This record gives sequence, C-alpha cells and structure tokens, in this order.
Amino acid sequence: MNQMTRLSTVTPAQTPAMPPAMPDADACWDAFLRRDRAMDGRFVGCVATTGIYCKPSCAARHPKRENMSFLPDPAAARAAGYRACLRCRPDEIGRDRLAVGKAIALIEAAEEAPRLDEIADHVGYAPHHFHRLFKRETGLTPAAYVRGLRTERLKAALDQGGSVTEAIYEAGYNAPSRAYADAEKHLGMTPTAWKDGGRGATIRWRIIDSSLGPVLVAATDRGLCRISFGEGEAELRGRFPHADIRPADPALDAMAQRVAALVDDPAAGADLPIDVRGTEFQQAIWAALRAIPPGETRSYGDIAAAIGRPGAVRAAGTACGDNNLAILIPCHRVVRSDGSMGGYAWGLDRKQALLAREGAQVAGK
Repeated sequence: MNQMTRLSTVTPAQTPAMPPAMPDADACWDAFLRRDRAMDGRFVGCVATTGIYCKPSCAARHPKRENMSFLPDPAAARAAGYRACLRCRPDEIGRDRLAVGKAIALIEAAEEAPRLDEIADHVGYAPHHFHRLFKRETGLTPAAYVRGLRTERLKAALDQGGSVTEAIYEAGYNAPSRAYADAEKHLGMTPTAWKDGGRGATIRWRIIDSSLGPVLVAATDRGLCRISFGEGEAELRGRFPHADIRPADPALDAMAQRVAALVDDPAAGADLPIDVRGTEFQQAIWAALRAIPPGETRSYGDIAAAIGRPGAVRAAGTACGDNNLAILIPCHRVVRSDGSMGGYAWGLDRKQALLAREGAQVAGK
C-alpha cells in the first residue's frame, strides 16, 4: 500500500480561480502608499516622470499622485512604453507564482513529504528565500501546506471506510501520533471520532431567540462549534450522528445569551471561545473575516489577498460558505467586488439586516 493516496478531487485551497479584477485607481494608489504586498500581481503602477513601472510593494520613494497611472499587468505597461523597475522587479511575480505552483505539484505528487531544501532545489530558489516566497503566495509555510494536505487526505480516507490505522497511513503519516495531533487541531476531534460521526465527542446545544429569529447554539468542551439560523436538533445530529448530544448546561446558556446579543451588538462576543474544524486555508480565511471591523465590508478578492492568496477568490468564497459560526465569524461582511450583496447561507434578508445594523453601505441598498 502506498503511504499516500493521490486524490483525484481538488480541495478548496487548491481550486484554480480567475484572478480578481483590477482595483480602481484610488484603491491602487492606497495600495502603493501601504506598500501592500498582498496586491502584488493584481496591477502595476506606472510613473510618467521616470518611465518605469513597479509593483505595489515597491520600497522606492513614492512619486506624486498626479504622475502615477495604473495598468493591469507588466505586459500592458511595456506596451505603453514603460520599463520594469530594477528595485522591485515586477516581472518576477509571475515567475515566483509559477515556482510556487511547481512546488505544490511536487508536494502533492510525493509519497513522503519533501524537505524544504528539496522543494527549493526543485524550483531553483534558495531555501530561506523560497520559504518566505511560498508563505507570501499561499498564506502558509511549505510545512503547513503539507499538514493541511495530509489532513484533507485523512478526512477523505476516513470517510471512505476501512480502519483508522489504514486511513492514517494512506494519508501519508508515518506515525499515528502525528495524525492524532493534526486531527485534534484541524478536525476538532480524534480520527476515530471523525470516522464515527462524532463518536466520543460531547456537544451541548440549545435554541435561543434573537431579533433575527431563533438561533441554534452548540459547543464542545473547547468552545462554540455551531451557530446557525433555522436549524434544530435534527440538523445538529445529522452533522454528528454518533456524538453525545446533550441539552445546554449553565456555561452554554451563558454563551448563548452572548450569541443572541451579537445580532444587535457585534462587540458582544468578541472573546467567546470557538472550536471550529477546517483546513489551514479555511482557518486563515475565517481569521481574516474576524478581522473585518463592524460597519465595514470586504470583497472576496480582498479576503483572498489578505491571506496572501490573491488568485484564490473562488476558494475564499467557498471557505466563507463553510463557516459554521454565523455572526461570530462575520461572513455577512463579505460582498461582491461590485459592492452588491452576494450570497449568505442564512438568507440575504438577514445579511442585509446585519449590515444595516452595523451601518455598512451596500451597493443598491
């Protein structure tokens, strides 16, 4: 048996996506002023007085705003008669991303996780430089990417049946201890509990009224694992058919009161404990969502760029849809690039109401 099963499916973190649209001129200028590395590759800035073009993170002194124009890529800048900046080397962004893609292909094809020096040698970079480059492009270190990939493969192998031990080795782990440590962190439970539909996990729950309707609140011993509108015990048991589902205790009652308050006051539950399962990519997206201040919105492209994955717009949208904690992880603050509402798992009326209460402006509303 191979130590790593090659999956034919593509995980959300690896889903190819069309690059996000180029921001408007004001947003481009703001990105240059911030030297925003996450915006590298989405456009270039052209300086009329020097005839050069730069990427947004260029460390050179900023020109005057009236001397700057913006184009979608280096090819367009060269066609307009500009030459590449020798300091920030904007033409190398494409080369760097090809190298990261080549490294990911190597990682995914390997039966055993390659070392950093092996990956760097494969793509022709120095190890320390490629480590920084890989994290900048993916939001993860190469080692974290390997862990996330193995966790996805472990989940798939566990769902296919067979023994837990077989699934662990098929996912590419050399020892059960590492698999159990990763599973506790990314699945929220042991591999055995995951395979058995939550067997061995204790989940307490209740329904509490809020100003936007009844809310299901459920938690493990670690923290909140589900907040949702329009669900009940049947849906919770469907997610964890073998978990020990119990009524709320005083601790959960107190958390549920704070969750209900969140509907009207976004700051009411900022320090509530959470226990959510997800890949490293999903967790990065969810952390970026929690960083959006009340009253503000971000596009899916903004969220992807915030974690260093500007090309993963579609995958960012999928991760938003996989959010298990309504309101607490505020996916309602993510809108389309044109400023319109987009989707929301718990209904657009609720999304609109939440944004209105926070004072956020949405196109067409």
